[in-house]
Amino acid sequence: MTQFTGSFSTYDAADGIREELSNLIYDISPVDTPLMSNAGRGSVGNTYFEWLTDSLTAASSSNFVIEGDDLTSYTTASSRVRLGNYTAISTKTVLVTDTQREVNNAGVSEELAYQVAKMGKELKRDMEKILCGPQPAAAGDDSNARKTAGFEAFIRTNANRSSTSAGDPTLSGTTKGYPDAAPDDGTARAFTDTILKDVIQQIWTNGGTPKMVIVGPVNKARASGFTGIADIRKDAPGAKPATIIGAADVYVSDFGNVTFVPSRFSREQSALFVDPEYLEVVYLQPFQLKEMARTGLAEKRVLSVEYGLKVSTEVAHGIAADLTTT
Repeated sequence: MTQFTGSFSTYDAADGIREELSNLIYDISPVDTPLMSNAGRGSVGNTYFEWLTDSLTAASSSNFVIEGDDLTSYTTASSRVRLGNYTAISTKTVLVTDTQREVNNAGVSEELAYQVAKMGKELKRDMEKILCGPQPAAAGDDSNARKTAGFEAFIRTNANRSSTSAGDPTLSGTTKGYPDAAPDDGTARAFTDTILKDVIQQIWTNGGTPKMVIVGPVNKARASGFTGIADIRKDAPGAKPATIIGAADVYVSDFGNVTFVPSRFSREQSALFVDPEYLEVVYLQPFQLKEMARTGLAEKRVLSVEYGLKVSTEVAHGIAADLTTT
């Protein structure tokens, strides 16, 4: 069939047809923050904050005394260990011109408010990546920013690393202080059921009970094929105490159940074994939106937060490191 001669079509009137622009803005950028969401929340009063850890002596199989024994010696009490970390400042900024705030924008009723909400989500994503990461703490100075040590920089006891790894992260003191060196990455190897069981057993042997394993998408898919995954998937709605936030697979081990939680912001090469009871994100300055001084025809805002990671006792947690990422 052909068009009738002389017809005036949409092709002829293209410049005169009003545009069709949806009033919805589509954004599927991920904002899940499993480590932050499951960890406790606290406050501190200094840029360097510390806490004490303690442990029991090894169990003895020869602890026998005679009836009526006259005690002549006493057990020497072990010293508590002081650990610490630095707070870090993270920010997001936005600048919107006065004209942009006044024009009729599709999908946005107020441009400045929209941009502020957007940068709030971006800031949380940055924090999650930092808190999960391997970076050591840094005191900073007038020219260098302070850094808070990430989760990976704390884990020294319950770790399964590649045979080519040079070792675990270190502390600024022999047995105390803050994490001052990142863990050494070794040659990647596949995440296996054997590695998983080894880390869980290490944690249990040292007195811990891991509740969740935070993994990237590749190793989450690989873990779903482990033989210990429960047939029935669990979904933990809400944010009640001792409840894992987020839907995940449950792995039934010899030393208790752990929940696999996928993360887009932890390193794919590391599986983080976490007991949220012994993990806290602390704040020196909570989230604050500040209006900056005008220097022209635009509104300026900065969203800032000063925070740090407190790993109450690293033996409650663990890591399977140097995992393949494809």
